[in-house]
Amino acid sequence: MHEASDAPTNDLCGTGGSLAGVLSALAKPIFVLGSENHFTFANLAAEEFFMASSALLRERRLEDFLPADSPLLALVHQVRHAGASLYEFDVAVDGPRMNRLLASVEVAPLPDQPESLVVAIEGRTLARRMEHQLVHRNAALSMTAMAAMLAHEVKNPLAGIRGAAQLLEHSASEHDQLLTRLICEETDRIVALIDRMDSFTSSRPIDRCPVNIHEVLGHVRRLLDSEKGRSIRFVEDYDPSLPPVLGNRDLLIQVVLNLLKNAVEAVAEAPNPEVVLSTRYRQGVRLTNSTSASLVDLPLVVEIRDNGPGVPDSLRARLFDPFVTNKQGGKGLGLPLVAKLVDDHGGIVEFESEPRRTVFRLLLPKADQESA
Repeated sequence: MHEASDAPTNDLCGTGGSLAGVLSALAKPIFVLGSENHFTFANLAAEEFFMASSALLRERRLEDFLPADSPLLALVHQVRHAGASLYEFDVAVDGPRMNRLLASVEVAPLPDQPESLVVAIEGRTLARRMEHQLVHRNAALSMTAMAAMLAHEVKNPLAGIRGAAQLLEHSASEHDQLLTRLICEETDRIVALIDRMDSFTSSRPIDRCPVNIHEVLGHVRRLLDSEKGRSIRFVEDYDPSLPPVLGNRDLLIQVVLNLLKNAVEAVAEAPNPEVVLSTRYRQGVRLTNSTSASLVDLPLVVEIRDNGPGVPDSLRARLFDPFVTNKQGGKGLGLPLVAKLVDDHGGIVEFESEPRRTVFRLLLPKADQESA
C-alpha cells in the first residue's frame, strides 16, 4: 500500500470537511493530486468517474488509471512545469476502468500547496462536443452554400435586366425614363444585397493584425449612441492589461455590432434595461483549430450581457442557423454571420441564457500567436 505522506485527507487541509462536502455535492469529477500524482482528495463524482472508492484512490496515482500517452496526464505535467492553470476543451480521457469520452478539463495549482494540483473534469458526449465546436462552422457552411447559389442564380439575370432598361431609356419618354431609372436603381440595390452576402462565401484567409478590442468596443458604442431615443444603461468592465487580439478590425466591428444590437433590442421592454460589456484574460483556454489538428490558445474573452427576457427554449439549439429569429421583421442572418466571422478568426462564440441574463461570449486568440 502506498503512503501519500504529502497528502491531506478528504478534510482538504483542515477545512473540517466543509469544503469537501461542497465539492462532493457537485456533479462533475473533482480531485486533488499530490506531488507524485497521488490522489489526496476525490469527490463522489470522481469516485464514480474512476470506478474506485476515495480510500482506494488515496492509495493510487493518476498513472494507475490512465495510459502513459493520456492527454490528461500530459496536461497535468504541463501545469506542473508551467506553474499556471490551464483549461482545455476536448481532452480525450480513457483507461482500463472507464469508457473513452471527450471532456473539458481544468487543472490548477493549489495556492497554499504549490506541489498539489486540483483537477476538474466536465464530461461531454460527442454530440455536445459537435454542438459546442462546430455549430458556428455548420452555420457558416450552410450560409456559404446559400449565398453562392444566390450569386449565381440571381446576379447574372439582374445584369441582363439592368442592361435592357438602359437601352430602353434612350428611346423612352420622360415619364418612362423615370421607370427605367427605377428599374436600374432596384437592380443595383438587389446586387448590393447579394454582394453583402459574399461575406458568407469567401473561404480565403482573412487579413489579421494586432487589434485593440477595447477600441473596437468603444467604436461600436459610439455608433449605437448616435441612435436617439434609447434609455439603456451601458456598463463597461474592461481588463486594461488585455493584449491585442489577432484579428481584422472591420470584421470584429461587424461581430460586436451585431451582438450589441441584439442585446439592445432584447432589453427594449425590460424595466431597467442594462447591457454590460466586459473583457478578461483567461489563461489556458484551448481549442482545436477549424483548419488543422493543432490546438490554438484562445485567452481573450469578450462578453456582452443583457438583462432582457432571454433566448426562447425553442430557438436555442438552432440559434446560429440562418433565418432563425423571433424578431418582428428579422432576417435571421446576424448570428450566422457572427459565427462565420468568429470562426474565420480561429475563435469560438458561446452563449448562455436565462430570464434577465443572456451572455454572448467570444473567445479569441491574442496577437503574438499567429501561425505561419
